[in-house]
Amino acid sequence: MKPIFIPLNLSSLFLLIVTLLVAGESAPIYSPTYNITLNCGFSGDKVSAYDFQTWTGDINSKFFPEAVGGTSQVGNAPPSSSLGSYVPFTTARLSHSEFTYRFPVSPGQKFIRLYFFPATYNADFDSSKSLFSVKAGGYTLLKDFNASLGRIYYNSETLLTEFCLNFEPDQRSLNITFTPSQGGYAFINGIEIMSMPTNLYHSAAQGDGASYLGSSDSRYLVKNNTALQMIYRINVGGNPVSPNEDTGMYRTWDPPDEFFLDDRSKNLSISRRYNTHLNFARIFNYTAPEEVYRTGRTMGGNSTINKSYNLTWRFPVDPDFSYLVRLHFCEIDPNITAAKDRMFQIFIANFTAEPQADIIHWTTENGIGNGIPIYRDYFVPMLNLGTQKKGSVNISVALQAYQDDYLTRYNDAILNGLEIFKLNDTDGNLGGPIPELPNITPKVASESSRNSKKKSIPMLAILAGVVSVLLVVSVVGFLLFRRGRKVKDSNSSKATKWGPYSFSTTKSTKSRGSSLPSDLCRHFSLAEIKAATQNFNDVFIIGVGGFGNVYKGYVDDGSTPVAIKRLKPESSQGAREFKTEIEMLSQLRHLHLVSLVGYCTEQGEMILVYDYMARGTLRDHLYRTENPPLPWEQRLQICIGAARGLHYLHTGAKRMIIHRDVKSTNILLDEKWVAKVSDFGLSKMGTTTLSKTHISTVVKGSFGYLDPEYYRRQQLTEKSDVYSFGVVLCEVLCARPALIRTAEKKQMSLAEWTKTSHRNGTINQIIDPNLRGKIAATCLNKFVELALSCMNDNGSERPSMNDVVWGLEFALQLQQSAEAMLYSNVEKEGEDEVALMKGNDAGMSCSWEYSSDSKNSRTTKTSSDEQISTTNESMKGMSGTIFSEIKDPTVR
Repeated sequence: MKPIFIPLNLSSLFLLIVTLLVAGESAPIYSPTYNITLNCGFSGDKVSAYDFQTWTGDINSKFFPEAVGGTSQVGNAPPSSSLGSYVPFTTARLSHSEFTYRFPVSPGQKFIRLYFFPATYNADFDSSKSLFSVKAGGYTLLKDFNASLGRIYYNSETLLTEFCLNFEPDQRSLNITFTPSQGGYAFINGIEIMSMPTNLYHSAAQGDGASYLGSSDSRYLVKNNTALQMIYRINVGGNPVSPNEDTGMYRTWDPPDEFFLDDRSKNLSISRRYNTHLNFARIFNYTAPEEVYRTGRTMGGNSTINKSYNLTWRFPVDPDFSYLVRLHFCEIDPNITAAKDRMFQIFIANFTAEPQADIIHWTTENGIGNGIPIYRDYFVPMLNLGTQKKGSVNISVALQAYQDDYLTRYNDAILNGLEIFKLNDTDGNLGGPIPELPNITPKVASESSRNSKKKSIPMLAILAGVVSVLLVVSVVGFLLFRRGRKVKDSNSSKATKWGPYSFSTTKSTKSRGSSLPSDLCRHFSLAEIKAATQNFNDVFIIGVGGFGNVYKGYVDDGSTPVAIKRLKPESSQGAREFKTEIEMLSQLRHLHLVSLVGYCTEQGEMILVYDYMARGTLRDHLYRTENPPLPWEQRLQICIGAARGLHYLHTGAKRMIIHRDVKSTNILLDEKWVAKVSDFGLSKMGTTTLSKTHISTVVKGSFGYLDPEYYRRQQLTEKSDVYSFGVVLCEVLCARPALIRTAEKKQMSLAEWTKTSHRNGTINQIIDPNLRGKIAATCLNKFVELALSCMNDNGSERPSMNDVVWGLEFALQLQQSAEAMLYSNVEKEGEDEVALMKGNDAGMSCSWEYSSDSKNSRTTKTSSDEQISTTNESMKGMSGTIFSEIKDPTVR
């Protein structure tokens, strides 16, 4: 380690003692020959309790940044209970203009680490407006970057980004330039530049390189002119490894890998740890900490179960980049000592990476022994995916146990560690949004586990008490300061004009005289919106419509995901629809309606901000999708939720609201699959008197869902929404679009095709094949009857949305009663297993029969508080078959 120089005062002496106790336990395996740790916005030297390195302040240092077009400022971070209370996160360098740090560098490969604590440092630097790019060594490291997005990673206040760059002998200096995006500002808390062992991640000139997945018998060399960004570094099956527990390079190995496992792998796999003696005969001992190789994740102890699934991790990454994936292996189980004891297959991003992985065979010459670490590198191109799928894509890592017992002793697989690096594109760019993690609440490593090996030092309690008092005083002062700023800001406002509309907006959540209801929803500044979407980066697009693009973003310092809809400037009716949607949704709050969070009206923009719906649209789960098919009962629950939302619009508000654009893409699903009706840009207020039963208006809506009576007469009623919802019910049942212009005439309109098939008695032939044998016959009859009644040509003969809700709830009860009756007659095997009778292999009828002697009955309650008793009598005429017979469905 490099020497530590600290002014001899009490607190510094204490930190020095703690540092020596922790870091002095064992000498580092690798000692950097070049190491700069710069504490931005600070003066002097200070030892960090985060990694126990000495950090030098940038004020009056030889690295002091040069500002372009302005001057930078320094700021103290607000009090923090997390890593933000440690150097280098306590101070920051901030600027609304570009600034550059200059460092002398020696030749060779280096780590560059940038430390961020996104916080509101003062009134001029609100964290929600931080948006900037970073360039270094001829590469774009970060582009339109919002550090607040780090909160979605580890549920942590701080963010660390790490890069690997090579410097040639003629490169004497390194410039790191921070450039704010328009309307935003740039900041940095800490910069670390550290040498690394030669070719730790880059390929040796004559080395083997990485296996090029997707290209047979090909290797990929990570050359010295390649820049890498560390995306994931994980101790698989083990606890996080803090920087001071690394091999001397201060890398952090976290978070726990179970966050990335699919559900089955999470439930079945097992974390392992053995105190195996390690022999670094195949790789350098600084490659990864010993703790990484002593822990691992295996498939489990049951070979039969292991054969039935793949142990699978999914790691979200940016599309249109290539990646270096490094897998760390070590056989640590004392029972596995010979080649072929444990053989398995490895698949990465659906490519076959290893058809016969055998760690003992890789690491020993005679095929005997264990405890020998090794790693394998794979080059994974994820190119040309941006046009196919917006947002992040997944690099999957799947381990498959060998199915043949005679080839291996254990039907199992193991992985000990994993690293994933992004490689720069042809323009030298690494910039991209932080990939979206699975919807999880990560466990955050405590400060003690990150910073030390949990030594018990009595003086820590004394120091903690002093620090706590100082923090309380700081928090009170900070809150009083913020309160004063809010009073001052409440007087500022701005006017924006579009065509016939003039909107007065304000920074306050409440305003007087505004034509938009800012007292009921929030007004966002354009800088906040740009920071939330990384300057409207296409990778964040989650939907595209006639209104414009919809982006996923994060507000409130990255803690809140939202959907951001941005109006196209050329939209002819955009301003009117924009105003309508704000006025409608700001007054509506219902479980099954999408909530409006706020809007933005700066610089000619029209932007709406909604609650983010994690599951997307209903259509995303019906057809033209890679998502697994929804179970029938779940489809019914979604339909019921959407119907309740429409029923509230028709009857629950002060005045009837007619949606006018009901379709499967306007029914959104949240994380818990709760359906919510969205997109109120075309909505109309209904009539308030009995003397006027309709609204005369220009026809608006979507073809395939449009009420034919409304189209003919141009008279809008709430029954027009009922017709459109009937088409949605057909989509749910048949899993095909409402309109296919390329299909033959009789199948072009789903509504007409459903009606024709019902008349011909061939309705089973157009149902989604994934529902074969899974719909109770009584439920199917009720559902089809309801859908057809909704699509009646005569609007007055269609049911109300209240009747639709009742009918769908009844259909669900029929389905549940039939399933209960079926399962009550099937013997249970084990505590949680149910044996189901299956249809024959020819794809014929899945006729699940029930006993005619069964006396089971089930009483349920409808939304109208009526009692419905379902008994065997309700199944008469079904020839003993509870579930529908669907044979050889035709092409949908």
